Formats: sequence, structure tokens, C-alpha cells
Amino acid sequence: MVEPHSEEEGPAPRDVPSWTLAVCQVPVDIDDPAGTEQAAAAALEEACRRGAALVVLPELLLSGYVFADPAEARRRAESAEDGPTSRLVRRVAGSRALVVAGFCERTSDGAVANSALLVQDGRVRAVHRKTHLWGGVEKAVFTPGTRRSPVVDTPVGRIGMAICYEIEFPEWVRDLALRGADLVAAPSNWPCQTPLLPDEVTEVVQARAAAASSGVYLAVADRVGPERGVDWVGGSVVADPAGRRLTEPALGRAGVLLAEVDVRRARDKRRGHHNDLFADRRTDLYPDLSDGSGSSW
Repeated sequence: MVEPHSEEEGPAPRDVPSWTLAVCQVPVDIDDPAGTEQAAAAALEEACRRGAALVVLPELLLSGYVFADPAEARRRAESAEDGPTSRLVRRVAGSRALVVAGFCERTSDGAVANSALLVQDGRVRAVHRKTHLWGGVEKAVFTPGTRRSPVVDTPVGRIGMAICYEIEFPEWVRDLALRGADLVAAPSNWPCQTPLLPDEVTEVVQARAAAASSGVYLAVADRVGPERGVDWVGGSVVADPAGRRLTEPALGRAGVLLAEVDVRRARDKRRGHHNDLFADRRTDLYPDLSDGSGSSW
């Protein structure tokens, strides 16, 4: 499978001011694509109107998730550069905000991937293909990606991507942090498996822990709405580099959640007067945990 393009550039300026981040919790319905697109456009417009510099939208935003079979996924797949998702982002956001959104990608060699794109000023800056596939549906219809997410230098800082299940792997977020990411944008579809209590949603706990353990912001955009017998958590969350929740729980409700980001906090890995999250690593003790280039995480 041909891999996506990306732009991985030098460090962003260290004096980036605070800015507003939005995660959009959108009702997605595979059987109502027009309604889904309308809801996504409305959420993106609201986020831009409220001053968001970066907007994160859910995984598989316009296609839906619960495909009947691989053929249905192929019918709904789209190109990264000029498919319905990138066109929606260009039309609504324009140059007002950076946008990360999940989509069902038709690759240049005919495969279908669960992907995310980052759009800036109407241009697709990067595409990430999900490497860790979840459950029977994904493994039946998607070809997994084979590369790490790019870390993209933007006007608001350095952004990496993860898609849903990938944030459950600590090394994924740590690798992005070691390569300079200030923030990890995570389009997600979290299926509801247990009764929901705001402080006990496992996926939210994992997201906050991932942010804290690597000292980055982590922005999860989940979805809501029943789809072919599956309910969804609606657990969108922004966690800061200390793992604190910056957004109020909105379990099961559509909406736009805002948080303030200061990337200087993500670039400071000190913990108190005597510790540093990265400098304190004992890579001599776990050399097998590497980022693939010999640099142990």
C-alpha cells in the first residue's frame, strides 16, 4: 500500500501564545450521510466561530463505522486530497482554523484505510493511517498503516495524530512526544461497553494517563448516536500535560468542547525541582523499547 504524504519540519517557535482548541462530538449515522455531514459542518462552524485555532473531529467522520462488509467500506471510501471530508473542511473552516478529522480513505493503490488528515489553510498537510486496528469490523475492512504519525509544524505548535485505539499504546504517544509533538489529536469512535460514569470511563482515564506520562496535550474527539445496534461513549476530552481534564464531561451528548492550550507547558518536561520526565528515563534498562531508529523511548 502506498503510504501517505506528510510534512515533518523543524521546531515551532517557542513563544507561541495560548490559543483555543476545540473537540467536536458529532452524531454520526452510517445510514444518514446527509444528516451526518450537516451535523459535522455545524459543529465545525461553531468551533471556528468561537475562536478555535485547532479543531478535532471524530474518527470515520462522514462514512460511519459499522460497515456491513468490506464492499460497503469501499463504496464509502474517499481520497484524502479531494474527498467529501477535505472538501467539507475547506468549505467550512477555510483559513480560520487547523482541522484534524478522521475519514475512510481510498488509497492510491486501491486499499481502504482508517485515516486522519490535517488541513491548514485549505491544504492537506499530512495524512496518518491507523496502524492498530480494533475489533472485527476494522480488521475485516481496513488495511493497517505501516508508518508512525508525522509530527507537523504548524502556527500553533507541533501536532501529531493518533486514531482511537492507538492511544492505548503508551509507546505511540511517547514516540510523538520524543519527536517534538506538543499536542496529539485523536479522532475516535469509542463503543459503549459498560454503564457510563463521568469519572470512570476507561478510555478517558487512558487518554489522561497518556497525556501525563508523555507531558503533552491530548485532544480526543469522540462521536455520539446509535449506529446499527452500537452505542457510543461520547467521551470527548482534552487533557493537559499533567493529565488534568480541561473539558467538562459530555457523555452521550453532541456538542463542541473548548480548552485553552499553551504549548510552552508541553515543552517543559520538568517535574518539580529535581525531576525531568525525559531526562530521568533509564534507557539503559529498557533498550528494546525503541522508536524504531535506535533511540529508546
